[in-house]
Amino acid sequence: MIYFTSCFLAGLFATLITMRSSVRFANLFADHDLRGVQKFHARPVPRVGGIGVMLGLVAGAIVAEMNHAPFAPSIWLLMACALPAFGAGIAEDLTKKVTPRWRLLATAVSAGLAAWLLNGLILRTHIPGLDLLLPWTPFAVALTLFTVAGVANAINIIDGFNGLASMCVFMMILAMAYVAFQVGDTFVFTACLITAGAVLGFFVWNFPAGLIFLGDGGAYLLGFLLAELGILLVHRNANVSPIFPLLLCAYPIFETIFTMYRRKFVRGVATAAPDGIHLHTLIHRRLIRWTLQNNLERRRLTRRNSMTSPYLWLLCLTSVIPSVLWWNSTAILSWFLLAFVIAYVWLYARIVRFKTPRWMVFRRHR
Repeated sequence: MIYFTSCFLAGLFATLITMRSSVRFANLFADHDLRGVQKFHARPVPRVGGIGVMLGLVAGAIVAEMNHAPFAPSIWLLMACALPAFGAGIAEDLTKKVTPRWRLLATAVSAGLAAWLLNGLILRTHIPGLDLLLPWTPFAVALTLFTVAGVANAINIIDGFNGLASMCVFMMILAMAYVAFQVGDTFVFTACLITAGAVLGFFVWNFPAGLIFLGDGGAYLLGFLLAELGILLVHRNANVSPIFPLLLCAYPIFETIFTMYRRKFVRGVATAAPDGIHLHTLIHRRLIRWTLQNNLERRRLTRRNSMTSPYLWLLCLTSVIPSVLWWNSTAILSWFLLAFVIAYVWLYARIVRFKTPRWMVFRRHR
């Protein structure tokens, strides 16, 4: 618990310092765009929360070093591998000029470094036909880079409301820590605790008040760590099903796939084009009905923002719980993955067609 606690405290105070600094450099740190289709905050808010998360992670690596832990060098290597993904995201947060293509490329570089330095390669998937190609190293490397970049982008996509992405990552990374503990993988277990602690330290300031945002730097950093630790867990432990991390991250992954399909084939626009009809956006607009037409007071808008996230936490848990219970059974995990996809599509179709079940609608009056 020393790793979790120390990283939580480090992330908590590092994020606080970042918030304080952002007051002085608001023109650089804060998100002043309040009109975009994916903007749901009522005032300029610093979007560099990833700095606090990264400092929390570094604190965990320092604790491992001070304890002379045998896995301390691997923790440092993992942090070093994450730098390109984190750096590209922070650059976008500060300049608003780094395109999604360059951020994905930087994340792929991080994945390549992890494959080289930590042997983090996908060598089995239990997907028919795909495993036949994995013995060919170039294909294994390409699949690994694509997967890590895709998961990092997926976390960035669901980062739309206070506490949404950070709590989902927190739940998923703790589930991964549990499985790592079950198989005796001390390195992955400790890395998960370090990440969970740093994320929770940020979460305290992000939910429900929305005092600071995760930003692209934080989203890409956490997405990289989530994907890489899942790959390492499966690679280092033969009894862990490769479907386990896939089901564990089903919500952000399928949200991304569905979004790409919806934009390309339904709307006929570029897959990277922003829009306002993600599942979390629809829940915000159609399930949480507040009488705000004549009163746009900031605290009410912030509360409405925060009330959206618990809906998606529950959705995320529908894949996290079975993945933890049956982490070593490919067959059971696959059925739950199929069930999640069907449930997601059904839920999205109901909400987008204004047929949301009444029990899901949260109503509040002034």
